[in-house]
Amino acid sequence: ATAFGPTITSFVQPPPVPSPKDFVLWSLFNTMFCNPFCLGFIALVFSVKARDRKIAQDPTGASSYGKTAKHLNIAALCLGIVVGILCIVLLVMYYNVLQ
Repeated sequence: ATAFGPTITSFVQPPPVPSPKDFVLWSLFNTMFCNPFCLGFIALVFSVKARDRKIAQDPTGASSYGKTAKHLNIAALCLGIVVGILCIVLLVMYYNVLQ
């Protein structure tokens, strides 16, 4: 007769894959407050698509949509700041001319 010892099984868990960012809050902020040429709204659309791809377990698609949303958010924020500063400067110049 042969003796059997305890069976040892081991499970090696793969390292977790970092979840791609979707920038939904930043896109929502840009949609509400900095929306030149509707860039904030378009960024919000890409952010929602990135979130949908993340839920569908497609990290490459989510990453692609997330990067597009990030670039659109940067453009919307920069253009919003420039337009805001330009409006303030023009208003100050206009009221100085009236006085």
